Amino acid sequence: MRQPHKSAAKHTLMPGPGRPRGAGDRPHNGAVAIDVTWKWSLVVPLKPLEVAKSRLARAAGAVRPALALAFALDTVAAALACAEVGDVTVVTDDGRAGAELAALGAFVVPDAPAGGLNAALRYGAARVRGRDPYAAVAALNGDLPALRPAELSQVLREAAGAQGRAFLADAAGVGTTLLAAPRGSALSPAFGGPSRARHLATGAREITLPHVASVRQDVDTGDDLRAALALGVGERTALAASGLLIAD
Repeated sequence: MRQPHKSAAKHTLMPGPGRPRGAGDRPHNGAVAIDVTWKWSLVVPLKPLEVAKSRLARAAGAVRPALALAFALDTVAAALACAEVGDVTVVTDDGRAGAELAALGAFVVPDAPAGGLNAALRYGAARVRGRDPYAAVAALNGDLPALRPAELSQVLREAAGAQGRAFLADAAGVGTTLLAAPRGSALSPAFGGPSRARHLATGAREITLPHVASVRQDVDTGDDLRAALALGVGERTALAASGLLIAD
């Protein structure tokens, strides 16, 4: 199985129960200098294409399933190109989407709970930490076709300094596009509808960086798609949306 990529970041950490030491640890005044080689493991949920992005039906018509797949492919491709990301796990029961996402380099697991979005995210996070109990995990929407790797890096670097769970609100300021849980923290996702308020209520810190519009611009409606196209989308979404007259 493909192993997560590693970063060269270093932190000084106090030794604690269950924390592995690196080969180059050097005790100093009770602290241990550890080569922290983790990057973020992302979990991306995706419904079966035939039912995905149902709110886009009026704007996209018969192109909707192809757009849903293109969104996911462009999102995952950008995430895998992000310097802060070690691996991406996609939770989906769609065979075609799973095969194409795996070809990009993502881990693909079935939606075994079949209990909705948050159950899928919890399951994906559990699968990630089954591979690496010390993984830092972030849930990322699969409908970010304008996603820029550099902007995602900014968000994940901010999340890494949050001392706990952190999230990024969507462009409307109502939902959530990313929820990050560092090592030792449960993901505890509360996505869907007004999830910004729910994530705040659970103690997650809101990331309020400027200039990360591509990480906030999810696509549920025709207006959202127009906004994403204005930012500049990935090649798969551009192809799927070419010639599309977007209804209001």
